[in-house]
Amino acid sequence: MAAKQSYDAVIIGSGPNGLAAAITLATAGRRVLVIEGSETIGGGTRSAALTLPGFVHDVCSAIHPLGVASPFFRDLPLAKHGLAWVFPPAAIAHPLDDGTAVLVERSVEATAAQLGPDAAAYRRLMGPLAADWRNVLAEMLGPLRFPRHPLSLLRFGPPALLPAASLARLLFRGERARAVFAGMAAHAIMPLEWPATAAFGLVLGMLAHAVGWPMARGGSQRIADSLAAHLRSLGGEIVTGQWVGRMDDLPPATAALFDVTPRQLESIAGDRLPPSYRRKLRGYRYGPGVFKVDYALDGPAPWRAAECLRAGTVHLGGTLDEIAASERAIWRGDHAERPYVLFVQQTPFDPTRAPAGKHTAWAYCHVPHGSTVDMTGAIEAQIERFAPGFRDRILARSTRTAAEMAAYNPNYIGGDINGGVQDLRQLFTRPVASLSPYTPPDFGEASMSGSTERSRRRLAEVSAGSLSRAASGIFLCSSSTPPGGGVHGMCGYWAAQAALRRGL
Repeated sequence: MAAKQSYDAVIIGSGPNGLAAAITLATAGRRVLVIEGSETIGGGTRSAALTLPGFVHDVCSAIHPLGVASPFFRDLPLAKHGLAWVFPPAAIAHPLDDGTAVLVERSVEATAAQLGPDAAAYRRLMGPLAADWRNVLAEMLGPLRFPRHPLSLLRFGPPALLPAASLARLLFRGERARAVFAGMAAHAIMPLEWPATAAFGLVLGMLAHAVGWPMARGGSQRIADSLAAHLRSLGGEIVTGQWVGRMDDLPPATAALFDVTPRQLESIAGDRLPPSYRRKLRGYRYGPGVFKVDYALDGPAPWRAAECLRAGTVHLGGTLDEIAASERAIWRGDHAERPYVLFVQQTPFDPTRAPAGKHTAWAYCHVPHGSTVDMTGAIEAQIERFAPGFRDRILARSTRTAAEMAAYNPNYIGGDINGGVQDLRQLFTRPVASLSPYTPPDFGEASMSGSTERSRRRLAEVSAGSLSRAASGIFLCSSSTPPGGGVHGMCGYWAAQAALRRGL
């Protein structure tokens, strides 16, 4: 086995962040090995035949605005390795009970034109962000640091720090604009009355106008496969089907980068970590889970507002008040009777995912942490509310409770798909408050004062096999580090950069 060999770095986990960390190090000339416990790579970007033969379903993530916008992914030749993005004409549809829908189009003007008295307010809010999206994203997709684009951050920051519900009511008079903003902000999986939930609506709306909300042709697995192919072209290695339960399971390496959450890192590394750091890892907060359904259909969803068929993503939740109530409920430990549902329809834009004339759909709602409740009925009631007759088109379905999501992917603690709560307390301080959040404090910034050569010598002192006996050379590269959840690879990129700065 490859474990008998020696590596500069071993990466545990083959999600987008693990692969991004491996690519960053391999590009820098380091010898890297990725170890994946499952038989297939990909983490949150896997696809599989979950229902019937010939139907390809995205097991976890399905729509990837951050994937196409990611500063790291944008610089990689992923198209050369088979990744093709499919862009629906509209990013989002938000149907309402009056039989109409708001479409979030690439054009800010075309979107605003649907909002009646709030058209001008929407243009003022989203127009400058969409024009400045690269600078805004550069500030958001990284650890806490001195701003590189202070004017962009100043424009984005004040409204972003507000609760989403407050910002929507402050800026918009009508229910259409309030509802569509709430649908975007609810991706935060937090009560919309919490500070900084507006940031999620602003960023996702900005990306809808600036780059679109695309899907990967053929399934999200193509993202992982293209990253893996690029890694191999750089000399990197990948092994699957090998679970790492302790440090002694790793081959000799100078550094280990973990694409896992704090709970797994503490379990694997154990007393190799400083006691105070271990206590902080145990205090890391995980959020609510998700209940997910995948559908094989004999026709597209029969939306009352036919324009919904122009969007890849449909937000089902009605008004701002209704969506806010749904998101509050899960934090009380309740299951919403009318949950906010994220619905993705792939095959109108990517027919490769189903047999001719057939369709796939993907849906989930937020539920309390660790929930074992079957939300199929509640989800389908919300779909039927806006697409009557949907149930008649179901050929087969596959469901997963939050507890089953956690069993499928150990990184989804309690069904939490974001690797931990992303509120103000834990967005830039994940997994702990530190100037170097990707590595334990005994190997952080304070201990690394001095020359790069000194850093290099210290890492070199960790001889082959001794990594399992010290925290030196241990890095966390998952979505439990800044900038948090989403398929963008930036957590892995920043963790790998931290390792290189420390002499790897």
